[in-house]
Amino acid sequence: MALKKKSILLIMAFLIGCFVCACGKEDSIVDESLVEDTEDVSSTEEIKSAEEEAAEQWEKGYDLPVDEQEREEAETDCKKQMELYLDIYETADKGIASNVVLDDQTVLEMQRKLKDAGCLVTTMVTYSNMENYESVDSFLKECMEGKSGSAVIYEVHNDGGLGRMKFIFDGTDMYVVSTKGIWNADNKPGISYISYTRLKEWKYTDKGWFCYELCVPEPPEVSEIVDGSCVIRIKPMTEEQREMSERLVLGLGYQGQNLLCSNWNTENMSELDYNGMFEYLYGMKYGEKFNSEDYPNGIPKEEFESLIMEYLPITAEQIRQYAVFDEENHTYDWARLGCGNYAPTFFGTSLPEVTDIKENDDGTVTLTVEAVCDMVICDDAVITHELTVRFAEDGSFQYLGNEILNDGIMHIPDYQYRIKE
Repeated sequence: MALKKKSILLIMAFLIGCFVCACGKEDSIVDESLVEDTEDVSSTEEIKSAEEEAAEQWEKGYDLPVDEQEREEAETDCKKQMELYLDIYETADKGIASNVVLDDQTVLEMQRKLKDAGCLVTTMVTYSNMENYESVDSFLKECMEGKSGSAVIYEVHNDGGLGRMKFIFDGTDMYVVSTKGIWNADNKPGISYISYTRLKEWKYTDKGWFCYELCVPEPPEVSEIVDGSCVIRIKPMTEEQREMSERLVLGLGYQGQNLLCSNWNTENMSELDYNGMFEYLYGMKYGEKFNSEDYPNGIPKEEFESLIMEYLPITAEQIRQYAVFDEENHTYDWARLGCGNYAPTFFGTSLPEVTDIKENDDGTVTLTVEAVCDMVICDDAVITHELTVRFAEDGSFQYLGNEILNDGIMHIPDYQYRIKE
């Protein structure tokens, strides 16, 4: 009987042990399953999060991921083109400053090297033309018709570096892969950055300007406005247009004086800002910047009046009447542009360019001038105006009048006189 009881107890113990083991194994399986499920959920969430971030970045349009093949192509090509003008860079006068700035002739010489190699190449030199522009002209016209394609434009920078811009149109959106090539200390080409960006909007004008705005960070992501506007001259200026632009309007511009941004003629010259224009005419005559430290007590009457009368058909008496003049000291006031007398505007940064030249029967010449703005508004003709000049046999000239066409004066800021009486 005792043996039977012991047998029963052993059997019960065995069964209980099996049950406990089975339960433990089942709990272990459940635990492992829970861990695996948790890991799967976590992995799925990470993938989903990464996909959402990528989609969000593509929606923003900037800092887009650059395909490895595209990156390698950009780096290799940019360095290869820089090697073409290595000899020019090595012998160029780079000055002693840490930031190299080459003269215009050196930059244009580098451009010619790339031109001869068949590259579509432009420079940062004012009024310079793009070489081999025909293919990008065709590319942009086809893009306007909805045809996909790509084109590479090179830009020689003033430090001798090279910008490479590959514009890609997919039939709907335009993108640009931008690469900046730089020279290292040992005169070896290197790459400082590569970016991939969508163009927020773009246009190709009848004049041949490629105007576009890049997608950039916007508030509240950034605290300040980032300007993504760019303009590139595709169709060239004529030599005569460039010469007239450099000689007659480049030195004036649209800020600090109002010769080019107001309506006036020989019968109506009272509204011109003579005190403001002096420094610009000084720069045009002497080829150097006006140094106000040489005139701590104002500009002497004779010097001021003779310079103004050289460029405008006006008498000394009229100048004294229209300008701010110190009768006691016989000097004209001058003040530097600053926050107290000048509110910066996008229009003020515009570049005047001569687009047409007409010789009149009376011997005068009328220039059609357009203000090209590459900031924010990105416009190749903010205003169009006609500037009339008379040339003398010795090559000198006088401005005779300016007329802003098509009510353009209504679309630019009111002029702010530098000195108020």
